[in-house]
Amino acid sequence: MDTTTEMDNELVRIDREGYRAEVVIQRPEKRNAMNESLMADLAQAFEHLDGDTECRAAILRGEGPVLSAGMDLEMMRGLADESTNHAVTDSLFPDLLDTIERCSVPTIAAIHGAAPAGAFELTLPFDFRIIDSEAKYGVVEVKLGTFPHGGATQRLPRLVGLAKAKEIVLTGEYVDPEAAADAGLVREVVEPGTVVETARELAAELADNGPIGMRMAKQALNAAGDMGLDEGLEFERALAKETYRTADYREGVEARLEGRDPDFRGE
Repeated sequence: MDTTTEMDNELVRIDREGYRAEVVIQRPEKRNAMNESLMADLAQAFEHLDGDTECRAAILRGEGPVLSAGMDLEMMRGLADESTNHAVTDSLFPDLLDTIERCSVPTIAAIHGAAPAGAFELTLPFDFRIIDSEAKYGVVEVKLGTFPHGGATQRLPRLVGLAKAKEIVLTGEYVDPEAAADAGLVREVVEPGTVVETARELAAELADNGPIGMRMAKQALNAAGDMGLDEGLEFERALAKETYRTADYREGVEARLEGRDPDFRGE
């Protein structure tokens, strides 16, 4: 199947192959460090994919040997000036992470080479994280005189529990990939050089599922932390009723009864 480039901004592009989209950070000369333009491009890419019925899985990867070195330190150095506008940390980066979290398409972060500090936080809103066994992965901000404030103190405890989150944040040490897997932070640890291919295999598995059902399930799961149990169950049932009226639901049931693979159309 041919790969086509669907969006190509200066620092981020989207490659499409079938039902899979790959959001590629392309600033390898700076180890894909995130500046204002790159974050804006990433947000645009995931906004573009949100609700795209032709996309059933989206992968984030970096051009070159690392996913991202984190925030551009030249940009961050300016935050020490009291006159500096803090739009990057107050709105631009938080809005990017919220955009990724809300994206209706299942998302996979392919963590290769390195993803420290802000890049670690960038991966937290993704539905799946796959990491190579030698990747430098963790939040090191306490070693820089600050602390991770792009969501790690809030999203990380929800993923690994409060005690493990404190260990990761307060030590400022890189997380051993196997320990990250044991804690449920990453789905799989693979050999260096195989992360993207493994992410593509997962994307292919996801593409076989009903896209409407996955979107509804993701919506319900994302809302779980904001609702009480009764409200959440009611919301879940309401979303399920919407799926009953779709051609995909009818196709899924008929295919199971007939002993064949379903042909989901996202309708």
